[in-house]
Amino acid sequence: MTGEAYAFWLREPGVGEIRPAVLPAPGPDEVLVRAHYSGVSRGTETLVFAGRVPVDQHTAMRAPFQEGDFPAPVKYGYLSVGVVEQGPAELRGRTVFCLHPHQSAYVVPASAVVPVPDGVPAARAVLAGTVETAVNALWDAPPLIGDRVSVVGAGMVGCGVAALLARFPGVRVELVDADPARAAVAAALGVDFATPERATGGRDLVVHASATSEGLQRSLELLAPEGTAVELSWYGDRAVRLSLGGAFHSGRLTVRSSQVGMVAPARRGSRTYADRLALALELLADPAFDALITGSSPFAELPDVLAGLTDGSLPALCHLITYQESDPCSA
Repeated sequence: MTGEAYAFWLREPGVGEIRPAVLPAPGPDEVLVRAHYSGVSRGTETLVFAGRVPVDQHTAMRAPFQEGDFPAPVKYGYLSVGVVEQGPAELRGRTVFCLHPHQSAYVVPASAVVPVPDGVPAARAVLAGTVETAVNALWDAPPLIGDRVSVVGAGMVGCGVAALLARFPGVRVELVDADPARAAVAAALGVDFATPERATGGRDLVVHASATSEGLQRSLELLAPEGTAVELSWYGDRAVRLSLGGAFHSGRLTVRSSQVGMVAPARRGSRTYADRLALALELLADPAFDALITGSSPFAELPDVLAGLTDGSLPALCHLITYQESDPCSA
């Protein structure tokens, strides 16, 4: 055994706690990672925290290295950045990203970590999972030069998509959200902003990430004939209401699902999950992504942070969790 770490557990829906975790000695093909940061994926993790993962999705929604089962008790999370303390020589001392739950240190296979490029700050690297989702969405429905594109929902994933779209030559991007304050984030990402009622129509592509029926409906309304709406939202156990009258059939509109659990079909065979994640980390060299990190708290406060994110009292895109060398519960 290498010692003791601390992990966040959902004890029951709406109640989280920090628990000790015993670390095994790493084997020859394993690494011991000391966490420096983790990110709270607000949409998915608040649904997990509230116990709203549908029964038929319990298997599909398992995170790598998750312990326990939905609804609870369960150890969840998947945006962790730390430094390799033990393991193969080429990884020792490297800052790495891992799809691991919130935990102060952990032992995983060496193949489960991806080195963070030198030009990417460790704190920003927690966004790798979000940018990976955005990459997959744009592999599913890549825009063409000159396309008019809207992103509906300026949350963590929607902003990640908008940040990537801003790099496409000739593509005109509008970020749409009901909260006018998100205009500042749009400006930092270099894209236009509109509230839903003022959003520009006639769009060739709309990426929907608001996780609301109203947002998906508005996405369809914004499309030009033959346009495509890419659905990135995950709704948990909430029903979705959608009117498919009006221009849906006459305009030959398309709704396409994009799910990061699979590599986009157009890239299967040429790209692996590791390739996609490595690309996401490379893209994070752009400091514009710092606009997605809107708060920070020490690990000991994570139970309260998730409660606040879930009930809306703590607004955030990505909330950064920081770790200390000492026992986080003693702070």
